[in-house]
Amino acid sequence: MAIGSSQIMMRDNDQRVDPEAQKVPCAETLGETEPGNGTRRKKVLAVSSGGGHWVQMMRLTSVLCAHDVVFATVNKAYGCDVPGAKMYAVVDATAWNKLKLLLQAMEVLLILLRVRPDVVVSTGAAPGYFAIRLGKLLGARTIWIDSIANVERLSMSGARVGEYADLWLTQWPHLALDSGPAYRGAVV
Repeated sequence: MAIGSSQIMMRDNDQRVDPEAQKVPCAETLGETEPGNGTRRKKVLAVSSGGGHWVQMMRLTSVLCAHDVVFATVNKAYGCDVPGAKMYAVVDATAWNKLKLLLQAMEVLLILLRVRPDVVVSTGAAPGYFAIRLGKLLGARTIWIDSIANVERLSMSGARVGEYADLWLTQWPHLALDSGPAYRGAVV
């Protein structure tokens, strides 16, 4: 099963989220589920920053759990959200701390070299940017889903990563352009 825009289940912005739907589906079985259609399981590296970026990544696990998923984020404590899944933590960095950004980029590169993913998917921000850029160089297919928090314009990372993402998505219809990013709904 290939991971593409048709498998990223996003809801339209006018739908309300049921509290039960917010629970991470199949988190307890990540890495154990077979795709079911006879295709090779993909090795997926799912990368996000903390907070809302991580929450949005968790909303995608119903799609990701049919594959071998490895998570990378900025907070090791988030591992409790994905029991049974391999997880890496990288240093948290922002655009205002260039030294930490460099360290974060090196940590992401080491993870990519260890994992060798078929697909890199990110909900942002900086670690996802590095994972998309470096993952693309290593031959992975790449998916960027810009944060729903960016209502008026794309995030800084989202605006810069577009040309490197095989699938570049926004969660706001008015931010979609013919040249990208595309709008397919929202994960929150």
